[in-house]
Amino acid sequence: MLDRPTPAIAELVRARRPGFMLPAGLYTRQDAFEADVDIFFHRHWIFVGFEADVPEPGDVCAFDVGRSSVAIIRDDNGLVQAFHNVCRHRGARLLDAGKSTVGKLVCPYHQWTYELTGELAHAPHMGRDFDRACHGLRKVNLRSVGGLLFVCLADDPPADFEDLALTMEPRLAPFDLRNAKIAFERDLVEEGNWKLTIENNRECYHCAGSHPELNVSFVAQDFGFDPAELDPAEAAAAAAHDAEFERRTADWEAMGYASRAVEHLAGHATNFRVQRLVIAGAGESQTRDTRVASRKLMGSIMRADLGDLHFWTHQSWHHYMSDHAVVMTLVPLAPDRTLVRAKWLVHKDAVEGVDYDLDNLTHVWTATNAQDGALVGRAHKGVSSLGYVPGPYSRFTEAYLDGFDTWYVERMTANGF
Repeated sequence: MLDRPTPAIAELVRARRPGFMLPAGLYTRQDAFEADVDIFFHRHWIFVGFEADVPEPGDVCAFDVGRSSVAIIRDDNGLVQAFHNVCRHRGARLLDAGKSTVGKLVCPYHQWTYELTGELAHAPHMGRDFDRACHGLRKVNLRSVGGLLFVCLADDPPADFEDLALTMEPRLAPFDLRNAKIAFERDLVEEGNWKLTIENNRECYHCAGSHPELNVSFVAQDFGFDPAELDPAEAAAAAAHDAEFERRTADWEAMGYASRAVEHLAGHATNFRVQRLVIAGAGESQTRDTRVASRKLMGSIMRADLGDLHFWTHQSWHHYMSDHAVVMTLVPLAPDRTLVRAKWLVHKDAVEGVDYDLDNLTHVWTATNAQDGALVGRAHKGVSSLGYVPGPYSRFTEAYLDGFDTWYVERMTANGF
């Protein structure tokens, strides 16, 4: 086989056809991966966790993404702040990834010591004329939206993030996530590109054949279908569901729970979508029997039948139910490896073994994430093959994938590709 010139990333971006998947190199190449991390994880707002990750003064959470790391810290006044996880002496990493509790931040290398507010408190052997005030930790742009923490590493972050904040703050308020607690978290590394992880998440075309646990609580019609393929009984069922969905949405809205879809997709820098969905079966929660997993409901919520407040960003997806929340965050590790971090949240006063059973709380999404991980691995092997040609999306069940790829191309183009 003759060697062919490697196309520039910009050529691959321009080659993407509307309605079709991306060219293979945008999933598989190291240079494309590095461009993705820089643009979508260093220059855009990204979801990194919850205020509940740092519930008390002195609690710290280090979040690594690409070549960078962010230290999320709750200071002695209860304020949550974000700093570059880099010592101002010789650049050593201050904290390992994960959570810890500290009185002050001490660099393991030369013991430069920082207050929880970022000021440099102690720098041994630097001389009496050394100005500590000029060497505090560098702040990172941080926003808390209803208890969700977003950071942007760029000096000039996308301004339209305010649209997300204004949309989500009232929707999240009833859950009181700032005072919730994390009941469990689990990391999974998928053997595929981060965009394949997102594409898999934004469609349920695969759900019927892949997610038996999740399907108990999902309503298939919510995720698209070709009406021409329905027999009369199926068409009648779909129409009945549409009517019931509209009735419940109107009821939820009348109770003060914003529920209708808000989409901020192609044409915007900040990518998000939110909508309250009906839960099948008993209609309460994404559990084995679709009933609540926790008897103590979230925040100020007084009823269990408020459906699933489904929210996504370009690197996370969220399900907020009356009794608990489950949220997945992705972090790109390599062209063919993606970390998916799942967290389950409950009311701050809910007691494991009394108010909820941990296995029942986590069973559905633990199984679903494992199944999705296997599918993403298969997809990455396929797009890496010489036989791969970008395939067409279904306009009935995969419109949001087409929208995501369109947004991806827009953002790549806007950033010089």
